[in-house]
Amino acid sequence: MKILVINAGSSSLKYQLIDMDEKKVLAKGLCERIGIEGSRLNHTPAGCDKVVIESPMPSHADAIKLVIDALVDKNHGVIGSMAEIGAVGHRVVHGGESFSESVVITDEVLEAIEECNDLAPLHNPANVIGVVACR
Repeated sequence: MKILVINAGSSSLKYQLIDMDEKKVLAKGLCERIGIEGSRLNHTPAGCDKVVIESPMPSHADAIKLVIDALVDKNHGVIGSMAEIGAVGHRVVHGGESFSESVVITDEVLEAIEECNDLAPLHNPANVIGVVACR
């Protein structure tokens, strides 16, 4: 199974695509300056040189789209289609007293994470946007 791991920060988004069967990272990268002029995606397929894609990213949803496009790109992608991804994992900064371990994200879980926005105002809102964009 291939798992896409997302870490959406206040103005960045880190990711790795991991092949759990082969126990290896297929690609990793970083979207920088989300919502800021001069944004770019640094995409590194395993065993290849880093590819830098300069493109406006007004929101984390736009960043996720660029990541997906890079993962399936015919020149520097590592998968044929998004159907190859079996799950998406998200790092969420603060779950308050509700969450102390990994959980499957349901609508109720997403609401509980949003209720913790005051505890991590720079990260939790971006985390929620990342989850919604991946759905």
